[in-house]
Amino acid sequence: MIPHGTVEVQTGCAHIDLCGGGVINLGELGEFGLIGALESWLPSGPTVLTGIGDDAAVLVAPDGRVVATTDFLLEGRHFRRDWSSSSDVGHKAAARSLADVAAMGARPTGLLVALAAPADLAVSWIRGFTQGLAAECARAGASVAGGDTSRATSVLLAVTGLGDLSGLGPVLRSGARPGDVVAVAGTLGRAAAGLALLTAGLTAPGSLVRAQLRPSPPYDAGPEAARLGATSMIDVSDGLLADLGHIADASDVLVDVSSAAVKDPLIRTHCGDTAELSCVLTGGEDHSLVATFPVGVDLPPRWKLIGSVRSGHGVTVDGKPYPGPPGWDHFRG
Repeated sequence: MIPHGTVEVQTGCAHIDLCGGGVINLGELGEFGLIGALESWLPSGPTVLTGIGDDAAVLVAPDGRVVATTDFLLEGRHFRRDWSSSSDVGHKAAARSLADVAAMGARPTGLLVALAAPADLAVSWIRGFTQGLAAECARAGASVAGGDTSRATSVLLAVTGLGDLSGLGPVLRSGARPGDVVAVAGTLGRAAAGLALLTAGLTAPGSLVRAQLRPSPPYDAGPEAARLGATSMIDVSDGLLADLGHIADASDVLVDVSSAAVKDPLIRTHCGDTAELSCVLTGGEDHSLVATFPVGVDLPPRWKLIGSVRSGHGVTVDGKPYPGPPGWDHFRG
């Protein structure tokens, strides 16, 4: 029997107690011990026919088409270990890719995760990471199907998300038309506000800080939007205006956002009026879904109207160009 609070891994010749002092870090566990641990920690879901342990995974594809996307998660860029628990990092790593799948109107089905880490990283950190990864996958109805491991000087993650369209057409960025309405499912700006609080040294748990450390995308809203006839959709990862700009460019339209419709009293209370507008319009990493719909579509309550699509090109706020950067650009900062 395994004592409560400990975890044992079959490494091929012995059980190793990861919590009782038998294994301290990845260097002692080794690559294949780590793979064995990951296999035991990440059970396959119903869409995975062959999971961790073979040269490649085999997943079912009922629709005959597979939605696929890849995201990096880099220590020091997308997370800090002094701010985030390893479980937080797991949730965030899964959410970034699964939200992209949902933004295509697809149902998330699986993840492939490539992990590189220092040899002195505690195995308990990896255990917490996989718990967060598995929990976020379960929330989306997906599972981890496989990946790769390697050594690096910091924690690096490359996550591939997979999804199924269930017979629907993909919702692209290029379908918005003048006359459409713009609506969002999920929060806007709270992750950016949380990052500002963390940067200021305010690390106490709170809903804004949690939004940054552990985003919670509304995955089922993606397929829902597709069924409702969404003409375009994207997840808000780099900032509302920046991401709506991608829709405007791909669709050759003008998207106008109502500042009154996107205000968030919680952000205003903790960060002030000026920061509130900046966070909701240009802050990323909430991974909420923003979509355009034909006028007259009866939207469920979670879809909040925030703007309209017009003839023209670009993105405006209350009919005027926004005076600052529209969001995050990895190469411009």
